[in-house]
Amino acid sequence: MDAPLSPAKSPAICTVLARGGSKGVLGKNIRPLLGRPLIQHTLQQAIDSGLFDVIAVSSDSPEILAAAGEMPGVHLIERPADLSSDTAGKVAGMQHAVRVMEERLGRQFQIIVDMDVTSPLRDVADLHAVVALLEPGVENVITGMPARRSPYFNMVELRPDGTVGLVKPLGAGVLRRQDAPECYDMNASIYAWWREPFFESVNLFRPSTRIHVMPEERSWDVDSELDWKVVETLMKHKHANHA
Repeated sequence: MDAPLSPAKSPAICTVLARGGSKGVLGKNIRPLLGRPLIQHTLQQAIDSGLFDVIAVSSDSPEILAAAGEMPGVHLIERPADLSSDTAGKVAGMQHAVRVMEERLGRQFQIIVDMDVTSPLRDVADLHAVVALLEPGVENVITGMPARRSPYFNMVELRPDGTVGLVKPLGAGVLRRQDAPECYDMNASIYAWWREPFFESVNLFRPSTRIHVMPEERSWDVDSELDWKVVETLMKHKHANHA
């Protein structure tokens, strides 16, 4: 019988997907943040982690690929148009990137990690924590933060008749938020898979999916100009504390 896979001994690839044509924040993936393109902050974290045999950037934008190509050892992939549209799923784009790199390099990767360009506030320690959760029997890992609203207590949905009610009511009701089951907001910062479940489908959630919980100050995602201002402020504060 083969020995169980171990994250510490398994070949790993990190993918970074970045489309051109951002609508919420124009050109955000290469917009300067503290003096360097946004995408380079994520790539630097991947490099600094020492976890990956290969780091690959997939994009439909020559400008994004050029900015990524300034980072040492980063592989570049031109993403096809059908995987670069507003309706294209992210996992399908990741699968394409991994297949391209495996064919290009003539090898397979057992661990696949994806890092989102628009979440630059993560720590390298978060990367290590996510990969460490890929124990035998765990198919994949996502990241999130404690939810601001609870579907059991103060998150409501609109019913067909125009009334509202709790998204997920409990039989006995919840009088205090602290008594509700713990819930988390996905922050899209880091995803990790073992190879087999990664290629089985584009469904993110598996029977054994785990979560690495990050604090809110490391979970902010850039999707608007307000987000950019918040991330820029937090990044300046973070760098000042590590100076």
